[in-house]
Amino acid sequence: MTGGRAARRSYAGAGVDIAAGERAVDLMRAAVARTSRPEVVGGLGGFAGLFDASRLRGFRRPLLATSTDGVGTKVAIAQRLRRFDTVGVDLVAMVADDLVVCGAEPLFMTDYVVCGALVPERVAAIVAGVADGCVQAGCALIGGETAEHPGHFGPDDFDLAGAATGVVEADELLGPDRVEPGDAVIAMGSSGLHANGFSLVRHIVDSPAAGLSLAAQLPGLSRPLGAELLEPTRIYARDCLALASGCDVHAFAHVTGGGLAANLSRVLPPGADAVLDRGTWSPQPVFGLLAQRGGVDSEEMERVFNMGVGMVAVVGRRDADNALRILAAGEVPAWLAGEITHGAGVARLSGRHAGATQPASARRRP
Repeated sequence: MTGGRAARRSYAGAGVDIAAGERAVDLMRAAVARTSRPEVVGGLGGFAGLFDASRLRGFRRPLLATSTDGVGTKVAIAQRLRRFDTVGVDLVAMVADDLVVCGAEPLFMTDYVVCGALVPERVAAIVAGVADGCVQAGCALIGGETAEHPGHFGPDDFDLAGAATGVVEADELLGPDRVEPGDAVIAMGSSGLHANGFSLVRHIVDSPAAGLSLAAQLPGLSRPLGAELLEPTRIYARDCLALASGCDVHAFAHVTGGGLAANLSRVLPPGADAVLDRGTWSPQPVFGLLAQRGGVDSEEMERVFNMGVGMVAVVGRRDADNALRILAAGEVPAWLAGEITHGAGVARLSGRHAGATQPASARRRP
């Protein structure tokens, strides 16, 4: 600067409000405390979350499992609707339900929330959703980070990610090595879209040709489209652990990006196929709505979305009825969807879905 002293600069002047960050921590403190487990040491405010690993002494050969993920562009829908208390549940589901696939119990989780401008109440609502999800999954939220990135994110933009750690006995590890021809395939109903495929969802909703809006009350839906899209992901962790302890489970598959067939194929051995009958369930109406209004063919829908199935269990043939009873006791919609046959390690779907409008969550299988 010529002819004088340079102007004083500050972090706040650059767009980062330290005081707002401190207030956000105060607002989220009670929500985080709800997730605590006996093994958690300390509370918010430390440089690292602490978890007492002496609990692992009771294991013969404990394997630690870890998973990290985000919510993807579903946050853009939350941003548009200014509804911030649900996407945290989605985040927990994405990581905790990946852990449980191998039979691991989720122990603890950390999260990362980044925004363009830190609004304490908004961040607290997001983290409260994460805490709700942790309570559902049975894991502790032991730490996290809130960041403000002005200039990189717009003032209303935000994103979140998280990582979780779990534990499983080595000789109880689930996966392809246990799967064999004759096993039964049990499907568990999703709560809706979950947190995958939202780039396509937004592309459809934003297309003038689709004639959609987030506020629209559309045929087949019991609430506005935006509320339907923000329905939190069902968290299966505790129900899967109960199933694994109560019957002969060989593998789980979490149905996320890639759809049902691709994710189920990940837990099949080279010599076995999974054959599923679409006629055993009906996807929720929102899937048909998106397909029709967006001009998306059925093959693409099944490759992108869960189509009403959020988790799959492969169980011993003799334990199929027992598995369904355990899931019914936990109020998880579940049904016998198919079986494992000799093959080449792929999952195949046959037939047509039963009905086009009845939600899978309403079709309890015996």
